[in-house]
Amino acid sequence: MKTTVIRHSNVFGPNDKFDLERSHVLGATIRKVINANDGDNINVWGSGKARRDFIFTASYTVGAIGIGATIWPLIDQMNPDSSVKALASTEVDISQIEPGKSVTVLWRGKPVFIKRRTQEEIAEAQSVSLDDLPHPEKDQDRVKNPEWLVMLGICTHLGCVPLSDKGEYNGWFCPCHGSHYDTSGRIRKGPAPTNMEIPKYAFINDNTIKIG
Repeated sequence: MKTTVIRHSNVFGPNDKFDLERSHVLGATIRKVINANDGDNINVWGSGKARRDFIFTASYTVGAIGIGATIWPLIDQMNPDSSVKALASTEVDISQIEPGKSVTVLWRGKPVFIKRRTQEEIAEAQSVSLDDLPHPEKDQDRVKNPEWLVMLGICTHLGCVPLSDKGEYNGWFCPCHGSHYDTSGRIRKGPAPTNMEIPKYAFINDNTIKIG
């Protein structure tokens, strides 16, 4: 009678540093998914350059291949499909936005304010003392180009969408609970605990911004 013996074991070797980024496939993958930010790419298994002698005996080889074949469909399903990847970033033509005006675009289901600031608005934002700010941030640290302010159009209090060119600081005003933001999107008055969030973005050229 032909008999198959299954031995339960923990596969290891001298080059296995037990690093969660490079070992224990399922545990490391789940941890990477939990720790990932929106739009991040996830390397399911290492960089492809590392070397691991994780098989000590030939009898384990078949088991390792079998486990890999079993779990790969599960891991593959965890990768975002093309439609999700397409939503991870968006490009915006800013060539038609005049100084003092703004547009709102949707990115990953969230409103993003893109404001082309006037020289007066820039000067006002840069002249504010950090001592006067509930959440101190320099205007220069919130913009890549002083003329352009790009931020999530969501009040940091309870998630309402603030109104532009309103409030006591010539910036934005949240009508839900009365938070006032300045021309840099920083909270100046009201219940909001922090400044409006700056998303990841980049200028592709003088006329195009890529968000995400």
